[in-house]
Amino acid sequence: MIMKKIAFLIFLLSFSFGFAQNEALFNRATELYNDAEYAAAIDNYKEILDNGQHSASLYFNLGNCYYKLNAIGPSIYYYEKALLLSPNNKEIRNNLAFAQNMRLDAIEEMPKTEMSRIYNSVVGTFTSDQWSYLAIALVFLFVLAYMAYYFLRPANQKRAAFIFSMLSLVLCLVCVLLAYLNHQQNKNDDPAIIFAKEVNVNAEPNVNSSTTFTLHEGTKVNVLDELDEWRRIRIADGQTGWLQVDSIKKIKEF
Repeated sequence: MIMKKIAFLIFLLSFSFGFAQNEALFNRATELYNDAEYAAAIDNYKEILDNGQHSASLYFNLGNCYYKLNAIGPSIYYYEKALLLSPNNKEIRNNLAFAQNMRLDAIEEMPKTEMSRIYNSVVGTFTSDQWSYLAIALVFLFVLAYMAYYFLRPANQKRAAFIFSMLSLVLCLVCVLLAYLNHQQNKNDDPAIIFAKEVNVNAEPNVNSSTTFTLHEGTKVNVLDELDEWRRIRIADGQTGWLQVDSIKKIKEF
């Protein structure tokens, strides 16, 4: 028992020390950023990542540093990672839009129906985890409201409690459905950012294949398939092809 307590105490001390160290690194990186020492700030932010901690604010700050250095690929990459963790953050979206304006490739997206836009907007309002947490909160509300219905005596109060409990249950089921749909959407979506200054996209996964089109740093693609050191990708206008894996970085790799 004593050994377990000692081990737990050591764990708490290590966790506290690690948190304090990462906080100091973050503050130091922010000071360096404010002093226009962007490369040094990047080193400090990345040390936090090496310590196993990541967050939307950390990726956002990394994106800002790379943007200041005119490194288009890394800036878009880290803004996109920040947006994954905080999809409704307007500041991230605005800075991402500024960085995207620096790209050489101007690719028109395939037209979407109004229903498709509404569907993507609703499902993408929160992440699958956030939809799940909301569903759990609604379950608690359902239980509380149903208990109120059971114990309350006045008929109007019982009716209100019953209606509220049923509404909570319905909304809970809707959130579960949206969490599932968001999860499926994310599973089928494997975005990556072009890091090479220029890369040829081939018709087949070999260097002797004909070039279908050319992409430049900062362009977002979706990875469809993998074969050895090659990745089959699709761009926003629907075109597909193969490129070598070292020319891209996947956004969802944390």
